[in-house]
Amino acid sequence: MQEKVLPRKERERLRQQEEILQTALELFCERGFHNVSMHEIAEKAEFAIGTLYKFFKNKEDLYRRIMLNIAITFNHSIKEVLLNNDTDEVEKLRLYVKRKSEVFKTHSKAIKLFFAEVTGISFNCRAGLAEEIKRLQDENIENLKNVFESGMKKGVFENIANPYHLAVSLHNITTSFLFLELESPDTQPYPEDPDTILNILFKGLLKRI
Repeated sequence: MQEKVLPRKERERLRQQEEILQTALELFCERGFHNVSMHEIAEKAEFAIGTLYKFFKNKEDLYRRIMLNIAITFNHSIKEVLLNNDTDEVEKLRLYVKRKSEVFKTHSKAIKLFFAEVTGISFNCRAGLAEEIKRLQDENIENLKNVFESGMKKGVFENIANPYHLAVSLHNITTSFLFLELESPDTQPYPEDPDTILNILFKGLLKRI
């Protein structure tokens, strides 16, 4: 099926919107949300200030769109791995561990901004954004749960724990490793081999006597 081509005006509108979002993200990461004005974003993006307000109600709306777009990109990328029918359950988990790191590192500056920036952003904006990001996160955890559940039904995994609990555990372990690297990339790098993380779940700590 041939992909539908958007009209020229719509393509131009999307291009302008993307340029504004990228410019705003650069400025926010460089100087902080509260130290950047809509006029400065417009000037650096080389658009009239009216063009910004055509797409975004205010600076908070612009910030929210940046963060939500990254969360959606993250969600789609993880779904692509977990819903791939061409790989088995173990390989899906390995690819999940690797893909999560790749997307996280690609957007590390924006992620730092999200967790560090509170000044100048209203509670309603932050709360609403956090709620939407959690919804996407929960969707990924549900897909991860289904991988564990499928593996148990096929006999690939021992049925020794609730698949949802395993999914939450793997999500939390990988997230913790990613934030360790974010804080100390030289001393706490994210493991290159996904089995380093997966073996925390697969092998456990107890010696077999």
